[in-house]
Amino acid sequence: MREYLLTLCITAAVTYLLTGPVRKFAIVAGAMPEIRARDVHREPTPRLGGIAMFFGLCAGLLVADHLTNLSEVFEKSNEPRALLSGAALIWLIGVLDDKFEIDALIKLGGQMIAAGVMVVQGLTILWIPVPGVGTVALTQWQGTLLTVALVVITINAVNFVDGLDGLAAGMVCIAAAAFFMYAYRIWYSYGIEAAAPASLFAVILMGMCLGFLPHNMHPARIFMGDSGSMLIGLVLAAGAISVTGQVDPDLMNLFSGSERNSVHQMVPVYIPLVMPLTIIAIPAADLILAIVRRTWRGQSPFAADRGHLHHRLLEIGHSHSRAVLIMYFFSALIAFGALAYSVNAASMWIVLSVVFLSAIGLVLLLLPRFTPRAPRWAESLVPPRYRRRKAAVAEDGGAGDAVVEAEGEERVPVTVGVSGVNGATAVGHRTGTR
Repeated sequence: MREYLLTLCITAAVTYLLTGPVRKFAIVAGAMPEIRARDVHREPTPRLGGIAMFFGLCAGLLVADHLTNLSEVFEKSNEPRALLSGAALIWLIGVLDDKFEIDALIKLGGQMIAAGVMVVQGLTILWIPVPGVGTVALTQWQGTLLTVALVVITINAVNFVDGLDGLAAGMVCIAAAAFFMYAYRIWYSYGIEAAAPASLFAVILMGMCLGFLPHNMHPARIFMGDSGSMLIGLVLAAGAISVTGQVDPDLMNLFSGSERNSVHQMVPVYIPLVMPLTIIAIPAADLILAIVRRTWRGQSPFAADRGHLHHRLLEIGHSHSRAVLIMYFFSALIAFGALAYSVNAASMWIVLSVVFLSAIGLVLLLLPRFTPRAPRWAESLVPPRYRRRKAAVAEDGGAGDAVVEAEGEERVPVTVGVSGVNGATAVGHRTGTR
């Protein structure tokens, strides 16, 4: 575990330290496109944050290769090299898109080629566990098609959700944390070395996201762009492919003991079928809704619009930061909720605590906002905005004549999009996502 922690810290540190210079490079290179119709930010912001994230990935793999226990992953498996090859290709395509905005079909072709590169080097789905049937071996073509489909869907799901400051990086980081706990248990509890690459990928992905988030939180100083969103989507897909299609369920020896115990112990086998879906549940739902919505309107599925889930949260009055937190809690609730079915009793309290706190946070964020009023006897002890009586010249030396709402005074309705409504400052006539 200490080596995983060291790898995470090195990846996060390299990503964090390089993001500043990359921002300056993006400005000089002109990778600051004008604000588009679907954007929510107010000023042109440099992209190319994926450059720092890619070098963080390289640093994490390099460090892991020189650690005693993690170096065995590189000796016994070619998956880290396959990941690096596919990541380099998808990152290059993303950099070109951030600078020149290449066609969507070209990007789709590049995503399929990157997935094919990983398949050629051994990172592919070999078999899948099917409930009631057992382990089903796949032919080479079946495994290739399934792998390419999973990679393309995950990349585009993450890319679609990258519409608010810190949203994609935070959601993927939460998903990677849940996925690491699952993959590490398969490796550590059952002693299956084939799950080690997936654990390494998840830790490196967490480091990439954590290192980039301080620069990307609202108001963002730099965007990850397609070079970053497609990159973290590919790494997330690679981990899911590794633990789903490379780990043989028969090695877990789950059929010993009573029938009831066997059924309970078999749950981790089927979790790989569900875990990748829960990790990208919200991005995938957003992707499907976007395709249906655009097709229904007679538009191309790749046409940009302002109908994504995070846009809708802004339109109903949530502030930028509040909308991001809601999406965070949703992701944690789904990912760790699914993970709860695969952990043992010793660590169950950790997962259940995360699920409980996520549910509480989500409820609090979705509650209607209100302004509390102090009782009359305590009005002199609280700020003027919490008092019931009419009053108040602002305490600015006598200058200013701001009047606080009088008791019983009718409020003037304010339309959505005006700064101050439920803290919303990111919507209005200005159109928007990145």
